[in-house]
Parts: sequence; C-alpha cells; structure tokens
Amino acid sequence: MHDVSEESEAAWEAAQEGAELVREGEYEAAIACLTNLTEASPRNEYAHFFLGCAYYEQEQYAKALRPYVTAVQLAPRYLGALTHLGHTLRMLRRYDEAVRLGHEILGFEKDDPDALYLIGASHFAAGNAEAAKQFLNRFLQTRAEPEVALEVEGMLQVLRGEIVDADPDAGDVN
Repeated sequence: MHDVSEESEAAWEAAQEGAELVREGEYEAAIACLTNLTEASPRNEYAHFFLGCAYYEQEQYAKALRPYVTAVQLAPRYLGALTHLGHTLRMLRRYDEAVRLGHEILGFEKDDPDALYLIGASHFAAGNAEAAKQFLNRFLQTRAEPEVALEVEGMLQVLRGEIVDADPDAGDVN
C-alpha cells in the first residue's frame, strides 16, 4: 500500500461516507458525495478512488478512468487504485495498458494476486493464451478467494479447449 500520514488519515476519514454509499450500492448518491469531496479536497486520493469505484460499478468505465488516474497520480503506490485502474482499462479493451499496470504492481509486490489476476484476465480477453495461462496459474498459487479461483479455473478450461463460446469480458470481480 502507500504510506499512511496524518494527512492521508484525514483524507481517508473524509471519504468514508462516499465509500459506504458505494458499498451499499447507492452509486448516484456516492457520485454526488464524492464529486463534492473531490472539488473541496482535490488532493484526496480516496475520494477520487471511490468516485472511480462508483462509476465502475455502474459500468461507466470511461467515467471511472479519470478519478482512478487522479488517485494514482496523487498516490503512485496506492495498489488498490492501480488495480482498479487496470481493470477499468481492461473493460475498455485497452489490454496492453492494463497488462503494463499489472506489471507495475508486481514491481511493488512480486506475487500480488490482484496484479496476477489483472494480467491474466487481460491476456485472456486479448486472446493471448500462453501469457494468460502463465499469469492465471501463478494467480492460483496465491491464497485466492474461492469465488475468484473458480472463475480463473473456468478461464483456464476455456484456454485448454474444455469450454467453448465463453465471453472473454465476463468475470469482472472488481
């Protein structure tokens, strides 16, 4: 993650109302709350991050992009923001950029499961079977959540030809 300073702690606390609205599925209210917060506190990386989350959950990936980018610019080692930015790029079919972000995260955390999943899923969606297999298998060697591990097993079955007619964009867990 990134360093937690007194300023960062205050930013985190200020963003909690919006974060809770996102968790509760109140995306429009979250967007309003977090937009106000980003205007009042433009350097609050958490406000930008959760604003991106609200848009992402509404499948408004193009709108999610800017707040995630801003969060990463404000806190370059904010792994959650990097991961979510990567998945947003993946959903926008910008696979090469998503893969690069995943590798950037691996530079911070060598076996980060979220980064391995991001890279594997991006390669899978792009049709890069061998690279997808490599990163998805590495992902399975981590302590993956069972739900995500099952999804990854499904992708690997597709890559092995055991399942046909799969949607490469399916399986978004973020």
